[in-house]
Amino acid sequence: MKRVEQGQYCVMPVDSKVLSRLLLPCLAVAALLLVPIPAQAIELFGLKLFEPEAAEEEVVVDPVSYAVSLETGNLDEDLTDALTQASVLVKDQEKPVSGSLGLLVKVRDDRERLVAALYESARYSGTVDITVAGRPFDDIPPDAEFSRGVPIPVVIRIEPGSVYRFGKVELTGDVAGLDPLDFGLQTGSNANSGAIIGAEDAMVEELKKSGHPLARISDREIVADHSSRTLDIVLELAAGPVAPFGATSVSGTEDMDPGFVAEYADIEAGRTYDPEEVKRARDRLIGLEVFDSVSTQPVENLDPDGSYPVAFKVKERKKRYLGIGATLSSTDGAGIEGYWGHRNLFGRAEKLRVEAAVGRIGEASVGQLDYNAAILFEKPGAFGPLTKFTSNLRASFEHPDAYDRSSVSGGVGVVYELTRRQTVSVGLELDWSRVTDSFGTAKHLIASVPIEYVVDMRDNKLNPSKGYRLLARIEPAHDIQSSASFVSISGAASAYLAVDRAKKVILAGRVAGGMIVGAGLTSIPAHRRFYSGGGGSVRGYSFQGVGPKDANGDPTGGRSFGEASLELRIQITEQIGLVPFIDVGTVSTGSTLNSSSVRVGAGLGVRYLTPVGPLRIDAGIPLNRRPGENTFGVYAGIGQSF
Repeated sequence: MKRVEQGQYCVMPVDSKVLSRLLLPCLAVAALLLVPIPAQAIELFGLKLFEPEAAEEEVVVDPVSYAVSLETGNLDEDLTDALTQASVLVKDQEKPVSGSLGLLVKVRDDRERLVAALYESARYSGTVDITVAGRPFDDIPPDAEFSRGVPIPVVIRIEPGSVYRFGKVELTGDVAGLDPLDFGLQTGSNANSGAIIGAEDAMVEELKKSGHPLARISDREIVADHSSRTLDIVLELAAGPVAPFGATSVSGTEDMDPGFVAEYADIEAGRTYDPEEVKRARDRLIGLEVFDSVSTQPVENLDPDGSYPVAFKVKERKKRYLGIGATLSSTDGAGIEGYWGHRNLFGRAEKLRVEAAVGRIGEASVGQLDYNAAILFEKPGAFGPLTKFTSNLRASFEHPDAYDRSSVSGGVGVVYELTRRQTVSVGLELDWSRVTDSFGTAKHLIASVPIEYVVDMRDNKLNPSKGYRLLARIEPAHDIQSSASFVSISGAASAYLAVDRAKKVILAGRVAGGMIVGAGLTSIPAHRRFYSGGGGSVRGYSFQGVGPKDANGDPTGGRSFGEASLELRIQITEQIGLVPFIDVGTVSTGSTLNSSSVRVGAGLGVRYLTPVGPLRIDAGIPLNRRPGENTFGVYAGIGQSF
């Protein structure tokens, strides 16, 4: 194997000594490559670029130290943890406070938080008693002074009381057919405060979905009966008038054109208010990748014409960014890549990105290294708020097992958003290349029209727990150099299902396939054929390792392929997961698949969950490998495998 697939995986051989030395660097590299590095905080070869001003250290006037003790008795572990997490006194006890008054204020606030934590556990008769320097907090005057010699002792004693259940539950006002049972408010069920707040929010949201933007809880009556340990609730709802959308306004812009931002939000004035429309608009603005935050400003009154104005507040990100990373493989040598980008060239979120990569360092001579470079440009809203114009110019000089290629290509395209979850794109590409493969050396000048349709119903792109994604692609192409014409047709589908309610066990599956019609195998340039094998397809095999090979054992590629994968993603702890998997794939020289060439790989993966997605290590074994092939492969990257 001669290549790290798409720069996303580090592929290692079976040598266990090498394996143990390379796993951690590969994992770190994968994270570095795929996580954007903010330009204002990067250090490159010792040179700090776009360095922000150093933050001033917080100065505490008249510092007073304290030592806190939290006494919870024989509470269960979950409630003890919840109370400990709620206590800022416990969390900040290494930090001094400002004066004796500062300590008293912190104690008062902490007692309120701890009482709220008891309510969240449906314990409404619990008590929180706090003493400071041996004196009950309620007996200490605001102007009290404490000795500064040693940390002031603070003791928190909690008696949790009993768990309460819902008694009477009643809705009044503009109930609009709402049923408390549909929102988890059921007589006899656990009466924790979180359930009440969540139900109130959900009821208001239901009213808003009916076109009532000013819907609210106008009154609430909550009575705890300590003798029966029940909580009676009466909620009054005020729907307010049905209203259409009014004008969209934007504040907080610096370099962005606020008029463009409002237009790109694509909220149609006059259409009946829908909170989902506002959420969709916010997601669209975040998708521009030029804002650190996008929020909607609260509106308490309708405009004089009876419409509901939508006000967005935004905060822009740094316009420029820079990133650098590396790959490492014991069979392919090292690789280094970097990129520079601009998020907002002309004030309408136009993006420019320049990237370059060098691979096989240490594995090949300078002339045989892999070189890739690209310039990418993107303009959102080019032909209306639902469109995006894209263009690219690429140059490559690479040497995977299947071929050697030198190429220059360029293309333009338009992406159209059919719905929030559906997009269609069409492009025009021109690709000049010189390719040497099993069938000789040839020059190609290929004009193609790629057309792609995507439906993405996943709940999370990096770590989905439910939903599905479908992709269909067709690309008619004509080789001007050889006069050969062919059409590449491919598709992929993935689906995700949570096995348990807590979403700790996810069943994930993927199928993909394609075929090329209109020309024979030798008339199709090697880099346009189908290949399979590696971390992104059939694990356990090397990159391009599945499919037909020539007499020298090098892949020839094919005119059709099929792949399927099945994973069981098991979350063991908050950060660690295990993923047993099985992959199947085949590549055929004809336009129909040949079942005799099917290859199967199976193995186990480890996931380390981070806020930007899971870090991934997969170890796969080829179950029906051919002579001379690796006995297993290890792959590292970020995000799930599909």
